[in-house]
Amino acid sequence: MADKIKVWFDAEADFLEVRFSDAAGYEKETAHDAVMERLDAQGKVIGFSVMGVSQFKKDKPLEADLFAA
Repeated sequence: MADKIKVWFDAEADFLEVRFSDAAGYEKETAHDAVMERLDAQGKVIGFSVMGVSQFKKDKPLEADLFAA
């Protein structure tokens, strides 16, 4: 895991992004419609994003699997 993470939240777009690394990467769909994982060139998970953050209930956490190569 990273020593430092970066988190962005755009309230207008209802979008949250978390990055474990500033390395170049690409987005990949997950089994959860609202979650995208960010992978580096070797397929290592370096972050994720969540769309429609406000739709999730406070008492029921969002769960999604992130897979590393």
